[in-house]
Amino acid sequence: MLLGRVIGQVVLCVVTPGLEGVPMLIVQPLDKMLKPKGKAIVAADATRMAGPGELVSYEGGREAAMALDPAFVPVDHAILAIVDGVNVT
Repeated sequence: MLLGRVIGQVVLCVVTPGLEGVPMLIVQPLDKMLKPKGKAIVAADATRMAGPGELVSYEGGREAAMALDPAFVPVDHAILAIVDGVNVT
């Protein structure tokens, strides 16, 4: 599970079949202390409910492609959940 914060959205002009209606969001990856880490990425929102400022869980690669319906659409990253909170000890 990877954590990130939604910082924006992408407006698509042409949509690949299977991705109709799936929001594309810009996500800033975070470390375990919720500090920004690396460059922002574009992720397909499998929850279809995440918005700017929200803490989300995302995956990359094959797992991302399997998270959407239909499975194996051409995406590199997908948002899987909206995270309510993180406790690090």
